[in-house]
Amino acid sequence: MAGESFLYQFNALTGGLFLLCTFGMVATRQVQGCMRFFILQSLFLAASAFLLGIHPVLWGLLAVAAINVVNKPILVPWLLRRTIPEEIHTRREISQVLNIPAALLLALAIAVGAYFLTLPWVNLAGTSAAGVNIPIGLAALLLGAFTLTVRREAVPQLLGLLAMENGAFFTSIAIAPELHLLVELIVAFDVLIAVFVIGVLTRAIHKQIGTTQVGALAALREESSR
Repeated sequence: MAGESFLYQFNALTGGLFLLCTFGMVATRQVQGCMRFFILQSLFLAASAFLLGIHPVLWGLLAVAAINVVNKPILVPWLLRRTIPEEIHTRREISQVLNIPAALLLALAIAVGAYFLTLPWVNLAGTSAAGVNIPIGLAALLLGAFTLTVRREAVPQLLGLLAMENGAFFTSIAIAPELHLLVELIVAFDVLIAVFVIGVLTRAIHKQIGTTQVGALAALREESSR
């Protein structure tokens, strides 16, 4: 019982840091900073899966933790660095619709709304892990969607999409932990393929028009169709 209480408290700490990294992705103005917060968020997702898989031992969740450690913190950044120009990583600030204070206020409202929205689900689940993972995971999913909406650059939008996937997995490992190994394997390959394709397209578009802003791409499409 004492071991379970310790694991629950450590998982709650991991969930808080996971959500804090999601807020960091909203607050940062550089692609490199956004990438660092995404890496940390993925590591905390792996840590939560590891903690939930220790007692009782669930080999599927432990495998999910190992896959997440390798796939998102290592392979995804490596692929982006190989496919995207260095300028985007080091010097470019992220163009977005809202300023940082307004974005953070809206993000806080989204997180609070996610907590109240998930209260019935937490009561139905009736487990300690669900009380942490369900509200935090849904908040991260919604904040990833929010990041995807307010950012104008292609790479931060991709990171917002990956943050949404992290939030969905953070929630689901507490609801159906026995179903995740096969799903994680499929998603891992899909994520790598999507990152590679978007990275190559971003490099090509940046080489042709000098920007990766989605609005500029839409304007270019409209001009070419005339």
